[in-house]
Amino acid sequence: MSLPLPRWFAHRGGGALAPENTLAGIRLAARMGFAAVEFDVMLSGDGTPVLIHDETLERTTNGLGLVCETPDARLFALDAGDGERIPRYADAVAVCRQYGLLANVEIKPAAGFERQTAEVVACQSAALWLGARVKPLISSFSLEALEIARDLAPQTQRGVLFEQVPADWLSTVRRLQAVTLHCAARHLSDDILAEAKANDIPVLCYTVNTEKAAKSLFSRGVSGVFTDRLDLFASETSAYKGLHLGG
Repeated sequence: MSLPLPRWFAHRGGGALAPENTLAGIRLAARMGFAAVEFDVMLSGDGTPVLIHDETLERTTNGLGLVCETPDARLFALDAGDGERIPRYADAVAVCRQYGLLANVEIKPAAGFERQTAEVVACQSAALWLGARVKPLISSFSLEALEIARDLAPQTQRGVLFEQVPADWLSTVRRLQAVTLHCAARHLSDDILAEAKANDIPVLCYTVNTEKAAKSLFSRGVSGVFTDRLDLFASETSAYKGLHLGG
């Protein structure tokens, strides 16, 4: 299996230019020339995997309460911004496959739902991306979720996600059979980058919203960045020739 790894990932779908974690955002990123998008997947009250970042509905929709307690009938009637609805994971995959996008699927379980969320996302990922030319990259802050994804969908490649990379990160990456390391740009040290390079592990950083920061990270050896500022970097995406991860 070969995973294309563009430099630029549209954060939460369309970054700051569209309602986050919506199909409109993913389509906008594709139209602007981005080859990769990132989005978050959580379970609804009915156990359906949906695109949303927060455990609560208030910030990104006109709803109230916990996502994990909201039934589908109510969840899918909410406005997620500009008339957009909260998408099912399956619908987001269909759009990504339509445009040939690499999706960084972040498993974002609500507290106490780590196992259930990972099981559903891993199994659906294996089925929904079957036969796709571009395969997804699953990541999570939850190591338990990544363990489950490794066991249930071993052919779906994984990235380990930290805010600040711990000293024992490499053993974690190896245990989870992951192919990428993801972290907050502000916490990335040169020592971690050197260790990653020595072990042929690409490093992806979030969230990078200035040209100066992106240029600095790439010059240091970072492979890719997640950005909200699609307008700043769209001109560079179409010209970029992606790397490939063998697996």
